[in-house]
Amino acid sequence: MKEIIIYSIAAIACLGILAYSIHMFVGGLVSAELERIIIIGATLVGATVIGLLARDVIRTRKINLTKGNNTH
Repeated sequence: MKEIIIYSIAAIACLGILAYSIHMFVGGLVSAELERIIIIGATLVGATVIGLLARDVIRTRKINLTKGNNTH
């Protein structure tokens, strides 16, 4: 399960880049409070999507392990 560490690092980096890109896109165009709300909302949506992708990977691995198709 060492890939969990790699997936976690990639997910954190992805969310950081997402938040920073939103800051660069809307920073200065809206108030600081609204910018913070937008960043938090987008980061929560991104974290949800990453969580759904991780759940799919786990489900697929369980199915492959029960069928005996372990490729590792």
